[in-house]
Amino acid sequence: MFSGVTGIMNRGQKIKGRVVLMRKNLLDFNTISSIPSGGVEGVIGSGLNVIGSTLDGLTAFLGRSVSLQLISATQLDENGNGKVGKDTFLEGIIASLPTLGAGESAFSIHFEWDNSMGIPGAFYIKNYMQVEFYLKSLTLEDVPNHGTIHFVCNSWVYNSKLYNKRERIFFANKTYVPSETPAPLVKYREEELKILRGDGTGERKEWERIYDYDVYNDLGNPDSSEKLVRPILGGSSIHPYPRRGRTGRYPTRKDPKCEKPGEVYVPRDENFGHLKSSDFLIYGLKSLSQYVLPAFQSVFDLNFTPNEFDSFQDVRDLYEGGIKLPLDVISTISPLPVIKELFRTDGEQVLKFPPPHIIQVSKSAWITDEEFAREMLAGVNPCLIRRLQEFPPRSNLDPETYGDQTSKITAEALELDGCTVEEALSKQRLFILDYHDVFMPYLRRINQTSAKSYATRTILFLRDNGTLKPVAIELSLPHPDGDESGAVSKVILPAKEGVESTIWLLAKAYVVVNDSCYHQLMSHWLNTHAVVEPFVIATNRQLSVLHPIHKLLHPHYRDTMNINALARQSLINADGIIEQTFLPSKYAVEMSSAVYKNWVFPDQALPNDLIKRGVAVADSSSPHGLRLLIEDYPYAADGLEIWAAIKSWVHDYVSLYYAADNDVKSDYELQNWWKEVVEVGHGDLKDKPWWPKMQTLEELIETCTIIIWTASALHAAVNFGQYPYGGFILNRPTTTRRLLPEQGTEEYDEMVKSHQKAYLRTITPKYQTLVDLSVIEILSRHASDEVYLGERDNPHWTSDSRALQAFQKFGNKLKQIEANFAQKNNDASFGNRIGPVELPYTLLHPSGEEGLAFRGIPNSISI
Repeated sequence: MFSGVTGIMNRGQKIKGRVVLMRKNLLDFNTISSIPSGGVEGVIGSGLNVIGSTLDGLTAFLGRSVSLQLISATQLDENGNGKVGKDTFLEGIIASLPTLGAGESAFSIHFEWDNSMGIPGAFYIKNYMQVEFYLKSLTLEDVPNHGTIHFVCNSWVYNSKLYNKRERIFFANKTYVPSETPAPLVKYREEELKILRGDGTGERKEWERIYDYDVYNDLGNPDSSEKLVRPILGGSSIHPYPRRGRTGRYPTRKDPKCEKPGEVYVPRDENFGHLKSSDFLIYGLKSLSQYVLPAFQSVFDLNFTPNEFDSFQDVRDLYEGGIKLPLDVISTISPLPVIKELFRTDGEQVLKFPPPHIIQVSKSAWITDEEFAREMLAGVNPCLIRRLQEFPPRSNLDPETYGDQTSKITAEALELDGCTVEEALSKQRLFILDYHDVFMPYLRRINQTSAKSYATRTILFLRDNGTLKPVAIELSLPHPDGDESGAVSKVILPAKEGVESTIWLLAKAYVVVNDSCYHQLMSHWLNTHAVVEPFVIATNRQLSVLHPIHKLLHPHYRDTMNINALARQSLINADGIIEQTFLPSKYAVEMSSAVYKNWVFPDQALPNDLIKRGVAVADSSSPHGLRLLIEDYPYAADGLEIWAAIKSWVHDYVSLYYAADNDVKSDYELQNWWKEVVEVGHGDLKDKPWWPKMQTLEELIETCTIIIWTASALHAAVNFGQYPYGGFILNRPTTTRRLLPEQGTEEYDEMVKSHQKAYLRTITPKYQTLVDLSVIEILSRHASDEVYLGERDNPHWTSDSRALQAFQKFGNKLKQIEANFAQKNNDASFGNRIGPVELPYTLLHPSGEEGLAFRGIPNSISI
């Protein structure tokens, strides 16, 4: 049956193997069709997509088109490298294997091998087809003197000619620090890293696997319009930034330092998998940008739909009744899978969003002061509140440039349940949410656009029952006489009735808009997505796949470069979704650069962050060595449990390969990795004294823990609550369009008559709301094939049984932690965990499920 395949019938001294491939969408191993009349050679020559007519025909084709060569890990050739075996071709499909996933096909293969070849430790693979395939794994069975050997590959393999005579190599799932690498594999290890680093020149191509660095010089589009010019982020002290993956695209005509926007290269194996539901989420974002949002815009441009909500019920109708759209708009967007999956259409002209969690139990509890304060501890941006340690609050802005920016809030104005300000400070019961210094330098420019807002400070008091009470909001504007003259500020106090209650409601809206923008641009984009990408690049450039730290960190990089590339195309680019809908508009990402100036790597460790913000103090008698000053602080309390579990796992794992500090110092791959992270990946901050020196075992453990925490738990905490909290735009508006109305104006009279209209005319209008909701619903979803913290996508990720046991211990610990979280959420004494909206805090529950689950910690920043 397979007469054209050499050597299949003669299976003397051979090692039996099983190769698992996954289909590309255009190369479906399970599709029944016909091979073109020109035969295999015709297919290869024409570059057409290859689809087999029967399993036999497909087998014959693949048998002549994919070859493997085993490489010895124990026997040297005449050049001192591992012996390379004979070319061996794939054979027949293994029809039924229970372990195969959707779209996977397994092929048998038999390698000629004898004792003189020793034990295989790597293999070459050649693809003679014009189309690529995804290589999942190779398993060798009954290897003499060894048993089973697993090769976990997970890589796209293109036609061998595209690799410039450098054959694709894969290593067995062994783990070696560089000094312990078997001599036959040393050259192969070094050569593979050299390939991954590239030479820093040329435009990257789809099939390449080169990891390199560049600055953010592709967000603007100067060739299209002066309005789309944006500063280059990275490479200067003015606009420092983490590095992103280099694409080498052509420069723009008007600014040779900027790259032309367009499709963005990422190393091929960083691209989303062809069968992942993450593909759908990414397709959704692209569809929104290219089709859905322009269709929405046309509706409002042509006045089919007014761009204002007239009541809070109008907003709730987005979920209860839907929004009516013209038939031509529905016909344009309804065929798109993103519409069918993410929105519901009840009738031909109605588009409906799923109800966000914040209003699923109570439609009005979001408006309370209690919920406003609780979300600073358990909402989607729970990592900014800090303890107030001086009164009045002071600014860190340069007084020579910005004058006196000290707060105008007075002690007499604060209602502190009978305490004086001095008593509240000494008892550590005053807290602040402070966005003054972040927004003030940009506010004059922001307010010259269609947006109008303030820089805000919010003072909160910790009550006896453990909840926070907002006691004052300060709204500040740049001085009309110039920045050097300081700020003009209004202090707004809580009110329950009359026009004062509406003013208080609007003041809270200005705070939440500051918070929404800081969350999206800094807490979410900058502090997770952007700062992690240099670690992804450096790890692939400097740490071999055989390296223990590569094996530890690699799962926490899954899809991050790809989602970041998409963000540069559609989300944070000039006139992209963020600029269209968030307060800072064209200054959005530039503001995140200003915040990055003060980014400190060691402070990304949760315990350090909590102590720095003053919400915790060192206490050796307390769990995790510190005591929370707000005992019922869900993000901090749950986060410390997850942090401790991650650090314990990292300690157990790293200690398997590094017994002492000298082992860390002498690992040249590790040292090259860290040097490159600091001096290149985060090169704008390379001279900061706080960088770990990577000279001790403890520094390595802490560093890896921070990376894993940032990519998994921190990202989960600030990402997957976006739609549950922000899907109701009244709760988390993204922009404000006018300042507080002054007495004697029509706006003030409107505010007196209707708090709802005053609020709705101030916050995000209807079109921008549709944009916001469409985007954050996708960003808040879990993929069906998500890999969560404590899981790996392949049980054979390492052959080290000690590491597998430590990882199992980690997984068991996370299950125990999750059970404890659930128990606390059922304890009424923890008022901040549920709040007036009756929404339990579950964002740091490790396990998750597909969709808007509002729970689950993925291993990586994958959306």
